Amino acid sequence: MLKRFFMLCSGADKNLIDSCSNGEQNKYAGIGATVFFTAVMAFIASAYALYTVFDNVYTAVFFGIVWGLLIFNLDRFIVSTIRKRDRFWSEFLQATPRIILAMIIAIVISKPLEIKIFEKEINTVLLKEKNAMALANKKEVSNYFQTDLAKNKAEIDGLKADILKKEKEVNDLYTTYITEAEGTKGTLKLGKGPVYKEKRDKHDAALKELDTLRKVNLARITEKEAKAKTLQAELDKKVSNTQPVIDGFDGLMARINALNKLPSLPSIFIMLLFLAIETSPIIAKLLAAKSEYDFKLEDSEMALKTLLEQNNYQRELQRTTDAGIYDDVYAEIRQDRELYEYKKKKAIELLEMQADNFSEKQKKAL
Repeated sequence: MLKRFFMLCSGADKNLIDSCSNGEQNKYAGIGATVFFTAVMAFIASAYALYTVFDNVYTAVFFGIVWGLLIFNLDRFIVSTIRKRDRFWSEFLQATPRIILAMIIAIVISKPLEIKIFEKEINTVLLKEKNAMALANKKEVSNYFQTDLAKNKAEIDGLKADILKKEKEVNDLYTTYITEAEGTKGTLKLGKGPVYKEKRDKHDAALKELDTLRKVNLARITEKEAKAKTLQAELDKKVSNTQPVIDGFDGLMARINALNKLPSLPSIFIMLLFLAIETSPIIAKLLAAKSEYDFKLEDSEMALKTLLEQNNYQRELQRTTDAGIYDDVYAEIRQDRELYEYKKKKAIELLEMQADNFSEKQKKAL
């Protein structure tokens, strides 16, 4: 049962292969098995590749089956249409387009499986790329908000600097009136005289201004700090919103690009393996000598060709014979005087009718 299925996969003519020897049937069963398992590999490869795209098992399996059947049909067609000839180069020239097509199919099949085989290495490359993209994205977003954040920080620093400046002024005034009272500076008189009172009043006025300035500036600083937190929150939100896009950077194209960044030698060997598998049925048919099935197929085709040539020759003979007979018949009819006189009479009647009709038209025109 399995042998018959594989012979069907080889594209061999059922009636001819059944009449061949067991060894011939085994050869074509092997070719059919190669075609079948190549299609199975194509299904696995395409299903995995499509799963990385759609992230859905059922969709990937469905389109994988379609792709596997397409590859199966192409391989079966390629193998079944190669005809054995007496010269190898003539056969090779006949198979060249099919070999090129097989190479393309092998490359298409091998690439998704390479991605699966080197999945861990590819994930490492993608992780590095994602980290670099995340840092670059964070830097870009930070640059976008940097102007507002820097301006807000400068305003806060300015308000704090005003408070510190006023505090220094108040402290200096405090030191001035204290040293005046102690007699160490100013008038150098101990006690609280008029100068002391003047300096004390100036200090108290500056202290009130400091309290007022501190209240106003602290309120504005609180407002600016709240704005800074809002800007920072927006920055973090922008980064977090774009992070899923970066995390999703693991599609088919990204994995192919990551695969290309790995050492190429293992990928080349895998592609060559699939190329050997894909072209093996064709190479087997090219290298194999003419066998029983080829002779029977050639005999069947030549019999049909001979039959068609005979039919065409008979049709041509029938056509030329019929033409000769009709030529003789009409030659004899041409010599019949009675028929000649009858046709002459009818021709005269027709000419008279045409002349009368023309004359009537001319009269009407005048």
